[in-house]
Amino acid sequence: MSSQCQLKFAFLQRLMVIYNPKDWWKLILSFQKSDTFRMMLPGILGIAFFTWLIVYFELVVFDLHYKNTTSIHALVGFVLSMLLVFRTNTAYDRWWEGRRLWGSFVNNARNLALKLSALVESPVERERLKILIQNYVLASKEHLREGVHPEMLKACDKYEIADMTMHTHVPNRIMQFIYNEVVILTKTGVITQEQLLFLNSELQSFTDNIGACERIKKTPIPYSYSIFLKKIIFIYIISMPFGFAMEFGYWAVLIVPLLFYIFGSIELIAEEIEDPFGRDDNDLPTDQISETICSNLDDILK
Repeated sequence: MSSQCQLKFAFLQRLMVIYNPKDWWKLILSFQKSDTFRMMLPGILGIAFFTWLIVYFELVVFDLHYKNTTSIHALVGFVLSMLLVFRTNTAYDRWWEGRRLWGSFVNNARNLALKLSALVESPVERERLKILIQNYVLASKEHLREGVHPEMLKACDKYEIADMTMHTHVPNRIMQFIYNEVVILTKTGVITQEQLLFLNSELQSFTDNIGACERIKKTPIPYSYSIFLKKIIFIYIISMPFGFAMEFGYWAVLIVPLLFYIFGSIELIAEEIEDPFGRDDNDLPTDQISETICSNLDDILK
């Protein structure tokens, strides 16, 4: 891999959060960029101020006395919790499926490289195939983000980088080049027809994997469900100070923002992990996975 690509990988890896899950106090006291408390702080302060106003006007200005509605909020809160559990599980399923697909990228790239190393003896052909497979993995990673940048790919002796990146679907274009090379090796007798079938499953798996990743990325949660859940959270939290003022007094200024933080954080986390191919702290470490694949190919197809 070129030094330019290595520098990019070093920068991108710093965006991923490497942590010890057993270090409780460090995790509790740390505030990362994606920490939900930091993201929700303006809303938490706004809810706290709104709750204080309601409590002040009900208890001091108007001196109201009515039966509290905490039992109703407890019932609605239970239903809302069930909805959020379903929402989180759905988002995590998408995250985990993405991780399995990129694990498949690793295994299939290794298997294909091992087979090619046994079948192809020419150092030029081995180097060309290695670069094309590496570029396919790098292009797939960036294709699932904002698009493929030419500087992320490695130069090949036979195929120009410009010819790879000028197409809308760069991974498909690179896979065309890989198939071209395999067909040429078959026609020249380096690879037999039986050996071509031997390679086909790994070659096909790359396109299957990128297609499955595109399905995850381009199929968000249904709009109606997402907007309904946000409305329910908003109504639930904004109505809570009216009922909690009588029951808890000024303690409601702490209780209501805390509940808003809990319910809002679950929704924010679900929103972030349902598209796991970006560069957020909670996204998949596709930069590291790609670097692992490139390193394995360098070792196998020397």
